Amino acid sequence: MQTEKQIVESVRKGEREGQDEMFRRFVNQVFCMIVKQVPDVMDAQELTQDTFLKAFRHIDRYDARQSSLSTWLCRIAYRLTLDFLKRRRPIVVSIEDSSVWQTDISDEELETALSTGNEQRIEKLQELVQQLPNEEQMLLTFYYFDDLPLKEIAYITDADPKALAVRLYRIRRKLYKKLKIES
Repeated sequence: MQTEKQIVESVRKGEREGQDEMFRRFVNQVFCMIVKQVPDVMDAQELTQDTFLKAFRHIDRYDARQSSLSTWLCRIAYRLTLDFLKRRRPIVVSIEDSSVWQTDISDEELETALSTGNEQRIEKLQELVQQLPNEEQMLLTFYYFDDLPLKEIAYITDADPKALAVRLYRIRRKLYKKLKIES
């Protein structure tokens, strides 16, 4: 089995074997990340292919000191997926800066309110998540469903880890407030 370094070198040389190995090794991870945001399987497959084509074309931009190869591929997939969703979905205006949403809530209160509940409450929460802007949905997916560390999410999204932590808190707070209003 080739190392990531060997795969990258093979792709840089334009060798088909390196491309095939990169695709085989990482296609499931990339596809799973995309299909969580793009439920149409055909669109998700196309975005997955686009991710690898872009990676092959821009392999010289990959820096192993900054991230693993899989994280770099996820970063490419993230950007392509956001672009796709922006073309497909109407623009959502965020109201999180409104004074209605400015009540301070402790992390414990947020976690308790958002992680427990009956089936009806869970369905409502899922519905509210679907109403969030694409970027916020993807952040929640990376953090809660993919269980990625903030540092890795920061690389994928090209953001500061501390800013992401604050943003995740604000997203949870927004969901909490909406749940409370609609209950």
